[in-house]
Amino acid sequence: MQVAAHLTRRIVRGEIGDGRAPSELEISQEFGVSRVVARETLKILASLDIVDVAQGRRVVVRPRAEWDYLSPLLIEWLPAAIVEELLQELHQMRALLEPELAAMAAASISDETLARLGDEIGRMAALEADPEAYLEVDHEFHMEICRAADNRILDRIMYSARWLGTASRRVTNEAPAGLHRATAQHTKIYEALVARDPAAARAAMREHLSNNFSTLLAEKGQRSKRAAKRR
Repeated sequence: MQVAAHLTRRIVRGEIGDGRAPSELEISQEFGVSRVVARETLKILASLDIVDVAQGRRVVVRPRAEWDYLSPLLIEWLPAAIVEELLQELHQMRALLEPELAAMAAASISDETLARLGDEIGRMAALEADPEAYLEVDHEFHMEICRAADNRILDRIMYSARWLGTASRRVTNEAPAGLHRATAQHTKIYEALVARDPAAARAAMREHLSNNFSTLLAEKGQRSKRAAKRR
């Protein structure tokens, strides 16, 4: 894992050029590890779609656009600037999907799901001073809505993006009074679902995601200012 992380960062920095990644032998010699470890390193990189490994051929770096950006490993290894770009792209994806998921859920949501969502709203209100615990409830609230929409493909897409979603929530939760505002926005979505009003649910989710995106951009600006001051 350590060698795979190191090689990924070198590829991102452009230190491994010409589309060619190190071979098993080269990894073994450079890092002082066995050929077995070198082989497993390449398997990890291949599983993230960073490289192509074929028997009897050289190891080739894949185009960056094709990497598995939903993997928590890759998110951990990428530089902060790229992660910030991915978080913005995540919000674009959510803005496309989640308002329609909310509308779909409103049309068919069960009383049992509404009861769970109501409990989660109460937990959010109680956890506004605990951002880490809050984000878990926040994630589950959105997944409950996704499951209520009863589309297995969309459910898996949303679930696969959970690591980026957690990273995004950690940023937006830093905003002053951010969690209090988030609870109010989730409550508005919940009320539209209780009313079984697809149009209102769609609008409430769209407003929530728009506010999140504005907060994300604002926090990015504040981080840039703090970094500039440190320099």
